[in-house]
Amino acid sequence: MSKWLLVDGFNLIYRCYFALPELTRADGFPTGALHGWVKSLWKLADQEKPEATLVFFDLGGSQDRLLLHPEYKAQREEMPDALRQQIEPVKLLTRAMGLVGIEQHGVESDDLLAAQAVALAKAGHEVIIVSSDKDFAQIVGPQIKMMLPPPAANPKLGWRLLDAPGVVEKFGVPPEQIADYLALVGDTSDNIPGIDGVGPKTATKWLAEWKNLEGVIAHAAELKPDRFREAVAAGADRLRVNLKLTTLNLALPTVAAEKTAPQVAELLRLLASYEMRSTLAEAEKRYNQAELF
Repeated sequence: MSKWLLVDGFNLIYRCYFALPELTRADGFPTGALHGWVKSLWKLADQEKPEATLVFFDLGGSQDRLLLHPEYKAQREEMPDALRQQIEPVKLLTRAMGLVGIEQHGVESDDLLAAQAVALAKAGHEVIIVSSDKDFAQIVGPQIKMMLPPPAANPKLGWRLLDAPGVVEKFGVPPEQIADYLALVGDTSDNIPGIDGVGPKTATKWLAEWKNLEGVIAHAAELKPDRFREAVAAGADRLRVNLKLTTLNLALPTVAAEKTAPQVAELLRLLASYEMRSTLAEAEKRYNQAELF
């Protein structure tokens, strides 16, 4: 079977935007994220040699999660205007590179990506999820791994592959307990409140002993430190909502996507129109190797 790259689009584009200087076209149009985007996808393609790459973009909030928790992701800052201007060009470049873009209104792209990853894995394919979003750790397994982008604080670490033992090393719990773990400690990036004062060490200890969130709630009277007993018992319903928020929806329909050929002329035209000279020069060399396509 083949290898598939599934890219968390906004996760990667944000990192490209903040990792590179503020490059612009002569008229002031920002292009820094565009350079990083194209070169990141090229690097991943060269490194992993996937059969196909699917890129997932958000078009709006998850309606199901917003109904459960209206403050879901409400704390996130507005997208910088310079990045907002580059979103549509990113999508144009992605299609011209021969990569499949997937998006759906009202459905979170994380869920679309996760459902696709699990379906491909069940069909026997190897899947690599390109994202730093810890939610995806819950579906890591023999056929699914995560590719973590270089951290902004230490880019020399480079791209890092996270497998199931790596999930345990990073979080202290195996993939099947990640959603329960996040429900207990909370997830500030998604504005999900956990139990006040419960950190990773406490949550991993409880889950090692009681297996899952329901087990922790059922044994609230026995929890240690005992100062959390009342908070867990009183917050049981809130914790159950948290678990629904942190659990990826794997029941969504998937896309029967196949590898598509790059539209070389269109890609070169776009790169020239955005005055991305160094990236254009690399593209001309790369796509002139006809045997690759």
